[in-house]
Amino acid sequence: MRQLRRIHKATHGLLALPADRGATTQGLPADLAAEASQRLGIACLVYAFTYFMAYFMSSFVAWTSDQSFSLWRHFFLRTESHIAWAAILLALGVFAIARFSRLKPERVLDIGLAFVIVGAAGISCNTLWGVLPDGPPDWRTGNRYMGVPWEGVWIILYPVIAPNKPTRILLAAVAAASTGLITTWVSRYIGATSPEVSYTYLLQYFLFTTYLCALLAWFSSIYIYRLGGHVRRAREIGSYQLVKKLGAGGMGEVWRARHRMLARPAAIKLIRSDVLGDDAGAQGAVLARFEREAQATASLQSPHTIRVYDFGATAEGSFYYVMELLHGIGLDELVHRFGPQSPERVVFILTQICHSLVDAHQNGMIHRDIKPGNIFVCRLGQEYDFVKVLDFGLVKSTSKSESFSMDLTRNDITCGTPGYLSPEMVLSRPEIDGRADLYSLGCVAYWLLTGTAVFSGDTALATAAMHLRDEPIPPSRRCEFTIPNDLEQTILACLAKEPADRPADAEQLADRLAACALEKRWQADAAQQWWETNKPLRDAGSSAGDAIAGDK
Repeated sequence: MRQLRRIHKATHGLLALPADRGATTQGLPADLAAEASQRLGIACLVYAFTYFMAYFMSSFVAWTSDQSFSLWRHFFLRTESHIAWAAILLALGVFAIARFSRLKPERVLDIGLAFVIVGAAGISCNTLWGVLPDGPPDWRTGNRYMGVPWEGVWIILYPVIAPNKPTRILLAAVAAASTGLITTWVSRYIGATSPEVSYTYLLQYFLFTTYLCALLAWFSSIYIYRLGGHVRRAREIGSYQLVKKLGAGGMGEVWRARHRMLARPAAIKLIRSDVLGDDAGAQGAVLARFEREAQATASLQSPHTIRVYDFGATAEGSFYYVMELLHGIGLDELVHRFGPQSPERVVFILTQICHSLVDAHQNGMIHRDIKPGNIFVCRLGQEYDFVKVLDFGLVKSTSKSESFSMDLTRNDITCGTPGYLSPEMVLSRPEIDGRADLYSLGCVAYWLLTGTAVFSGDTALATAAMHLRDEPIPPSRRCEFTIPNDLEQTILACLAKEPADRPADAEQLADRLAACALEKRWQADAAQQWWETNKPLRDAGSSAGDAIAGDK
């Protein structure tokens, strides 16, 4: 924790949050606004169904018992029926807008404000039109309105379902509360009800029912909107605003974020508070690992390594780092969704991974967790199948002088993934070098070509033991494609038990891949065609977050 305090002290000026500007000027966070717009759509659907059942089903029951009853007239010819159909159709229209339109959630919520008035008017017409009692109010005869009108319930519930600015909620609620009074006035004006009940009594009745509900709705909207502002401010980290949670792993959570002054989107990785636990030693180890991951990744220059923009600690003591937001798909999901990949595409992907590893290894760093979930193929501008290597959280320096060379694999911090562990990592040999990453990369290549892992035991320990003793089945025997012999031999060389039998380094492996006798090469036009045909970006958000969060 001392290390975290030093980081916070050094970055205090950079990480200071802006002054509280008040919830009403900031609005709801984007994800909460989106959820509110979806709830609005569901509420409108429920409104339409409930209104139909309340108004029309009694007529249908009457028609089944009395064939002389004019169902057509009751459904379509009466003024009340016209109002009912208008309310139902408008509710369905707002549902369609909330569910299917591409309007911003804020605009959908504004449309909902108009509907809260229309919806209250529909309820008022259904319950109050033509039912004003004959004669003055009289407790003995029950000749008076009793209880809270149903539109009052609608007014109170609306700001909970679809929060908005309190001033807008107040105006809409007052307008909605007035619909009962207007309905009775219009009904009396055209002679649908008796004119003998005084307007003074009606005004008092609605003042202590619907208008009181409008006041309560306004108070609740102030609380809810301020709560949204508190959530927004709580999600401000440095110069970034957290927008949407993308995924979570054993080490942390990943959020989509945006810079408050720049248009650049980003992903922010936050250390999970439950990972820290109560033990001070464990907390220090996890925080050191998290800091090491940010420092190691930020020091690398390869375009095929995910870029880190910033890192630090919040005032509450949470550690974070900011990285580029990727638009693509992880290799694990790529195979799960689209099956084994062609040899030419596999070579194209592996070569880019080698470029990232060359940079890391030349800077004295070993990734130690190369696996499909930590490798992303992206659409980057006009480039397709652009590879990014993620999650250097297990990076190990080959230089003892580096601050991140300490071993952080104790307790709950797992070193590597069993299906992709090199034999020397299984044995925890101290002399691990970059060839351990090449073994893991061979496992990745095997997965891409066959859709199966090199070794898969019943338990993690059994899988690790297979890496030590078993010889891999050649991928050509488990693949639907014809694999060139030199490509297969290159992959099997990476899977050699002894590091000395593998390619000497990632650069040599890249050269061997380039020399493979493929029937054709994976070109930019083929990559673009694949992306435009399969459109993998529709599910990229969660998989990207899970991959970056790592340690699953």
